[in-house]
Amino acid sequence: MKIKVGVMFGGKTVEHEISIISAIQAMGYLNKDKYDVIPIYITKNNEFYVGENIGKIEAYTDIKKLLAESQRIIMVNEDGKTQLIKYPQKLFSKGVYDYIDIAFPIVHGTNVEDGTLQGYLKMFNIPYVGCDVLSSAVGMDKYVMKTVLKDNGIPVLDCKCYTGNQYDEDADAIVEEIESAIGYPVIVKPVNLGSSIGISKAENRSELYDSLDTAFHYATKVLVETAVQNLKEINCSVLGDYETAEASECEEPVSSDKILTFAEKYIGDGSAKGAKGGVKGGVKSSPSGSKGMATLKRKIPADITDAQRDEIRALAVKAFKVLGCNGVSRIDFMMNTETQQIWLNEINTIPGSLSFYLWEPLGVKYSELLDKMISYARKRERENDSITYTFDSNVLQGVRLGGGTKGAKGTKN
Repeated sequence: MKIKVGVMFGGKTVEHEISIISAIQAMGYLNKDKYDVIPIYITKNNEFYVGENIGKIEAYTDIKKLLAESQRIIMVNEDGKTQLIKYPQKLFSKGVYDYIDIAFPIVHGTNVEDGTLQGYLKMFNIPYVGCDVLSSAVGMDKYVMKTVLKDNGIPVLDCKCYTGNQYDEDADAIVEEIESAIGYPVIVKPVNLGSSIGISKAENRSELYDSLDTAFHYATKVLVETAVQNLKEINCSVLGDYETAEASECEEPVSSDKILTFAEKYIGDGSAKGAKGGVKGGVKSSPSGSKGMATLKRKIPADITDAQRDEIRALAVKAFKVLGCNGVSRIDFMMNTETQQIWLNEINTIPGSLSFYLWEPLGVKYSELLDKMISYARKRERENDSITYTFDSNVLQGVRLGGGTKGAKGTKN
């Protein structure tokens, strides 16, 4: 019997559209002999929709029309099975649309990738692919991630972190502190976004004010760190879980600007190769050979020495395990080509295109990568099922809450 996989994408995030591309691309590679794929689109209002065209990339040119012809659903756990219930229910109509055995979130950014969606699924006892709530949340918050990695001996750049309230109260003091503690040039970035959104480089005070204004437009917390000179960026993917993990080939993104931009990563000539199609819900079973973020210029393998490759891959696996990740993540590094010093920059717990193009050089096909991700999720579910989450006690017997509102402290039996 096939496993019903609910592939979830979209959501209330600035990376909404990138999630659509990543998910529809991945659905085309899922093994249809093993899995029955059900696309589940999450709107920017966090409403769930299913339907015949939800898995077709061309349908998203008119989302209003797509939603009008699709079915909104809610998830209900019934007798250990996750049912997709039509909402609102119509009189005399069948209430159940379908069910899923496991959820496969392919989402990017805040409100979805940051543990929010994972927590929702966990509350409903729905097995899901990828990082759990904690690793998703820590991986999304660049400041928290840095502190955890630094405490475990993984090289990261020192930084300063500020809130929007601090900036509103005394922007000049913050700028002066950055100039004193870090100096120019600096990189300013929202603490919890990806896809290069809101990130910029500041060479002087005027640019620093502009960069802070931009970053605070997208987040309530902003991180500032030194801009690495003679920069070479190296990315590496990791597949596994807290026990067993392996690293992919390394890539070297090539940017035409100071920072690899959103447009360079995703837009380019405007094409989304490998994203069109149709299985159940509209995903083609044999999409054309996309290389992930298709228009991004990159060198695979990266132009680094064997020793540097070994070091980066080892650091990537260590970081993956330290953060308790699961499935596939991409870990981005920075290197000063003059000093040869290497720092871990950030982790993407659900990377664009699931970084499948970094596994192909090692002989791992995209369909195999997806299969392994699902296997790791099912392993975690088996482990979770073996844990006792209840504790029988008589603590509620004889409890008297004075006035009914004072709580349980000091209760006398």
